[in-house]
Amino acid sequence: MSQRATGAPKVVAIGGGHGLAQTLKSARLYACDLTAVVSVADDGGSSGRLRELLGIPAPGDLRRCIGALLAEPSPLGDALEHRFASGLLAGHAFGNLLIAALAFTTGDFVAGVEEAARVLGTVGRVLPATQGPVVLKAQTASGELVGQVRVSRGEEIATVWVDPPDAIAPPAVLEAIAEADQVVLGPGSLFTSVLAACVVPGIRETLSCSRARRVYVANLREQLPETAGFDVARLLESMSAHGVDVDVVLADRDALPLGEFPDDTALVMADVAGAEFREHDPELLGAELAMLV
Repeated sequence: MSQRATGAPKVVAIGGGHGLAQTLKSARLYACDLTAVVSVADDGGSSGRLRELLGIPAPGDLRRCIGALLAEPSPLGDALEHRFASGLLAGHAFGNLLIAALAFTTGDFVAGVEEAARVLGTVGRVLPATQGPVVLKAQTASGELVGQVRVSRGEEIATVWVDPPDAIAPPAVLEAIAEADQVVLGPGSLFTSVLAACVVPGIRETLSCSRARRVYVANLREQLPETAGFDVARLLESMSAHGVDVDVVLADRDALPLGEFPDDTALVMADVAGAEFREHDPELLGAELAMLV
C-alpha cells in the first residue's frame, strides 16, 4: 500500500523517462496528492511507431510513470512492461497499446491516460505535458536537430523547444502546478526529458509564478553525449537559460562535480544514490525531498 502520510503536501513531478519514474517512487512516500507531468516528445521505439501510425503523443514515458505509481502489484500491472517479441506487434510494450486504445475509446488522449491510471489503480495522477503530439527540436553548434532521438545524440546543445510552439498543456497540469506545495524537476536527461516538458509554454509560465518550492534533483552522472562535460552548475545554468528557475538543488555528494555554483540558489548535498550510482534510491531520495517541501 502507499506510504503517503495524511496531511502531507501536494507534489508535482515533471520530466520523463526512467528519472521521473524514480522521482515518483520517492514522492509517493510523503505526498498526499501527487501528479506526474510527463514529456511526450519521444519519437523512438514503440512510442515513435505509435506516434507515426496513430497521430498521438508518445505513450512510453506515461506508461513508466503509471507503473511507478501502482498501489499494489498485479498481473495487469506487470503486463504494462511486456514487449511482444514477434509479428506485427514486435517491440511494442503492452502498456503503450493500452494507452493508445483508451485514447481512442474515450475520444481524448489525456482522458485515455487518466483512464489507464484509474483502471490500474495508481496512487497519483499521470498527465501528458501536452494535449497533442509535439516534436522536440534543438539548436546546436552544428545546426538544428529535429526529433527527440536525434537531440539525445547531439552535442553542444544550446536550446531546445517544442513544435508546434503554441502546444497546449492540459488544464489539469497547469492547475496542479499552481496548487502544488512542491514541484520536483529531474533527475533525467536534461534536454530530452526535463526541459522537453518544462519548455511547453503554459508549463514554463505557470512554473515561474508558482508558490511551490521548486526542487531540481541533479543527475548522478553525465548523459552522453547530451550533457557531456556538464557539472551541476551547468545543468542549472541551462535550465535558467530556458526560463526554468528553481529554488533549491538536491545533489548527491559523491556524484557530479558542483562547478561554479550560483549564490542565489540553495544547495542540499546528500547521499541519495543507489548501488553503483546507476539511479537514485527511492527511499533515500524521498526522505530528502520530504524535508524540502
